[in-house]
Amino acid sequence: MATPNSQILSQARAALSGKWGRAVITFFIYFLVLCAVSCTGIGVLIGGPLALGAAIFSLNIVRGREAETGQIFRGFDNFVNAMAVFVLMVVIVTVGLLLFVIPGIIAAYMLSMSIYVLADHPDMSPTDVLRTSRSMMDGYKLKLFTLQLRFVLLAILCTFTLGIGYLWLIPYMQVTQARFYDDLKAAREQGTVVNEINSIQ
Repeated sequence: MATPNSQILSQARAALSGKWGRAVITFFIYFLVLCAVSCTGIGVLIGGPLALGAAIFSLNIVRGREAETGQIFRGFDNFVNAMAVFVLMVVIVTVGLLLFVIPGIIAAYMLSMSIYVLADHPDMSPTDVLRTSRSMMDGYKLKLFTLQLRFVLLAILCTFTLGIGYLWLIPYMQVTQARFYDDLKAAREQGTVVNEINSIQ
């Protein structure tokens, strides 16, 4: 049975216990690098490897493994696949948004686990990565949407801290999504059929 969202949030906080400082520093550096490359116009090329590195770091925290700041650059070890997955995601979501908006939003949720799938299966082809994410998210898109809604109020509150609160909010969001992925992965491996309404709590 899928874990309720309230427990996923609690589990993410528990995983971050004692690691907040490293997580804050890591994602601060991550976004500094991301902003720097975006200004050069090559963000679409290395955005994938950076996202993959962030996923590797977040999954290590969730799984109780050693999480080091340098792991955010581990995605460059699988540069071609990471770039291809990221570009395909951007193209698919953009086309959906240009058509009727809603298809783009649905596509974004269908493909939202792609980077985590690639982190676990570095040799998987980009198209298979996207197919796996789509399969994993079947019946779980609303669950992820409601999970992300819980961060909206926190994001609003962070604006009143001159943005300083985002230093903690962003790692929390990233690790929570990694925990969400691990829950989907476990449910998929067990062949669990989710009662989506009950699992949203």
